[in-house]
Amino acid sequence: MRLLLVEDDDHVAAALSAVLARHGFSVTHARSGEEALQAVLPVTDGDRPPFGVILLDLGLPDQDGYQVCGKLRKLTATPVIMVTARSDVRSRIHGLNLGADDYVVKPYDTGELLARIHAVSRRNVPGDDAAPSTGALMLGAVTVELPTRRVSVDGEVVQLTRKEFDLLALLAQRPGVVFRREQIISEVWHTSWEGTGRTLEVHVASLRSKLRMPALIETVRGVGYRLVAPAA
Repeated sequence: MRLLLVEDDDHVAAALSAVLARHGFSVTHARSGEEALQAVLPVTDGDRPPFGVILLDLGLPDQDGYQVCGKLRKLTATPVIMVTARSDVRSRIHGLNLGADDYVVKPYDTGELLARIHAVSRRNVPGDDAAPSTGALMLGAVTVELPTRRVSVDGEVVQLTRKEFDLLALLAQRPGVVFRREQIISEVWHTSWEGTGRTLEVHVASLRSKLRMPALIETVRGVGYRLVAPAA
């Protein structure tokens, strides 16, 4: 996947680029807002794939990072993850309202950053190969209908809250795959891990109870959760 890293500090950019490269990313480095805007413009070279994610540091030398985010959103639908030292809620909300897909506060854990990158890039891919986004997921007695957001067990409709459905749909599209807690929080709640861990646990417990299948969602100690597909 191609990734656009917008960072004015060359030392930070070099270190982060090395980490991202080790995880399979092809990184393009932009040192200013103007370079970032130029990088996302359409090119005549059709062999160059588009960026999968834009990692945008807000402390840029030529333009306000928030303004750059707004301009990027007008030019491309590529997911944008803001990176900043500003941790107050108002700043996060402002960035999300401008079109950012996620928000990472410095100093951040590299594993968390990678999880967030994968989360936003997966949301941006139409027709994910795990399951068609317009179909229904059959998990033994459980049916998850993505278009209508309806869940049933043995044909009986189960009433779920919006977040309960989002959580179940996320896990159901990759049965057996372990999702990190941070990744789930990022994708379902669109926020950081801090203070949301208990909320995730409550939603998992509620799903187990409502579906009357406690073993359907397995806790992977120290990592996260995975959906265990019932035997046929």
